[in-house]
Amino acid sequence: MRFPARAGYPGVAMSAGDSALAARARETLARVFGHDAFRGPQEVIVVHVAAGGDALVLMPTGGGKSLCYQIPALLREGCAVVVSPLIALMADQVAALTQLGVRAASLNSSLDAREAARIERAFAAGELDLLYVAPERLLTPRCLDLVGRAGVALFAIDEAHCVSQWGHDFRPEYLGLSVLHERWPAVPRIALTATADPLTRQEIVERLALHEARVFVSSFDRPNIRYTIVDKDDERAQLLAFIRESHAGDAGIVYCLSRRKVDETAAWLATKGVDAIPYHAGMEASERAANQMRFQRDDGVVVVATIAFGMGIDKPDVRFVAHLDLPKSIEGYYQETGRAGRDGLPADAWMAYGLADVVQQRRLIEQSEASDEFKRVSSAKLDALLGLAETAGCRRVRLLDYFGEASGPCGNCDNCLAPPETWDATDAARKALSAIYRTGQRFGASHVIDVLRGKGGDKVGRWEHDRLSVFGVGADLDEAAWRGVFRQLVAQGLVRVDHEAHGALKLAETSRAVLRGDATVAMRRTVARAPRSPKLRGEAASLDTGARTLFDALKAWRLEQAKVQGVPAYVILHDRTLAAIAQARPASLAELARIGGIGAAKLDRYGAAIVALAGERG
Repeated sequence: MRFPARAGYPGVAMSAGDSALAARARETLARVFGHDAFRGPQEVIVVHVAAGGDALVLMPTGGGKSLCYQIPALLREGCAVVVSPLIALMADQVAALTQLGVRAASLNSSLDAREAARIERAFAAGELDLLYVAPERLLTPRCLDLVGRAGVALFAIDEAHCVSQWGHDFRPEYLGLSVLHERWPAVPRIALTATADPLTRQEIVERLALHEARVFVSSFDRPNIRYTIVDKDDERAQLLAFIRESHAGDAGIVYCLSRRKVDETAAWLATKGVDAIPYHAGMEASERAANQMRFQRDDGVVVVATIAFGMGIDKPDVRFVAHLDLPKSIEGYYQETGRAGRDGLPADAWMAYGLADVVQQRRLIEQSEASDEFKRVSSAKLDALLGLAETAGCRRVRLLDYFGEASGPCGNCDNCLAPPETWDATDAARKALSAIYRTGQRFGASHVIDVLRGKGGDKVGRWEHDRLSVFGVGADLDEAAWRGVFRQLVAQGLVRVDHEAHGALKLAETSRAVLRGDATVAMRRTVARAPRSPKLRGEAASLDTGARTLFDALKAWRLEQAKVQGVPAYVILHDRTLAAIAQARPASLAELARIGGIGAAKLDRYGAAIVALAGERG
């Protein structure tokens, strides 16, 4: 499927020289990458960088950021040096470019001395188009000296948000990258990220000395992703139901906060017939690498992981990302959910969320050894995420608004598809606040809920809380409803959790107005959502029976090619390209060449086999 043509980029007029450069860029896009036209701002960014300008590019995952430096690298003299944070990401990028006939390599710690020396010689001799290198390696005196001796076309700094202490994935080694501008001021630099709020964006500019750079902010919207947040009840059962109903046999990522929970969840899913594997920093490096490789190269694998897994994962056919624990911020949530649906096909971002999540994240912030300013910023980021979780309106509108992007209801999130009921919870809030106060502000939610519902027990009796005026005043609501009330009271800042007192609930200053009757409280009603009907999955869902047969044959052929070459299957050809081939049934190389994703190198390498397969199954 060809990319849709777009008419330039709003507000930008090209000079004659830029127009000529744009023509060369489009020719390279078609010849090497097999696409007719750029998407969105890609062309303007490519021309700007190829002409020698600096750029800061904010573009969503799957939006085509890599092309913004790969094509300038092919248009300019010399080799592009790409700063990349992870070996896995480098390997996938190099493999994909090699398939396209581009001279690419990486320098990383996985190489032996002989192979590293070979790549260094090729770089110095001008025999490479792109060289991927980790920031800590690039900043060594040896590597900087090598860069100084080689002809460098441009510097590309991927995952640029890693430079920000306010970001969700701060990496100190990124701070030293300002040296690139200091030592080679004439070499253009392009910094790229899929997510950065205004605070993080400003720090990227300051830390990387990009004051003169043009800033390109594409839409943060990922319209193919459906956002769903459910009230946590039995999270494992909820997760399993979600996978079985909507994503049986699909590749997915499940995020958990702790290593123990990762191991336990992966093992439990495996007992339920899900092909699930764990990933976290506490595993042996060899096992961790093996599990990552299996997820990358096999179909239908679900990886259960901490946030240690993710950056550098370029698998395009991840159909869902699930969270069993609340992330720290909207940036983290956006980055993690963005690993789904990189191929542009329908995908899900699903999260189970409860009071314990709010308590846990507040505790992590309050008990950290960070500065007061960092704690303040972290608390504000958490509040924004809680607002997203608790909103009764469109999730996408709330998400995009955080990044400063206005939008309308998307029609493709849980709240748009099944609008939640809101209710005047003022009376319930007053009862809850009174119960917290009258029990001495020294107990957690479970105990206070027992008092409100008039539920006796050893603990209630021992403290004589069955004699309080609030005992039983909340019998009209069940336990789940009350948990929803307390969760939202904490989220709205009316109740705080004292972590030094074993999670005791205490009244915040803002609760006084509610108790006095001077303020009202509106809440989302906590209800169990009806299971969704299974949806058609992937590109093949739209194919007729004959085309589906060819699609399956092409996938089997692709898998064999990938095994022989030792690369992920999607590096050979994406599912979208296979589906387009299956639909078109090309009878010649000329017909195959017209399909998006088939550049000159892939046509030469695979064309005859694909046409023959299409003829056999046509």
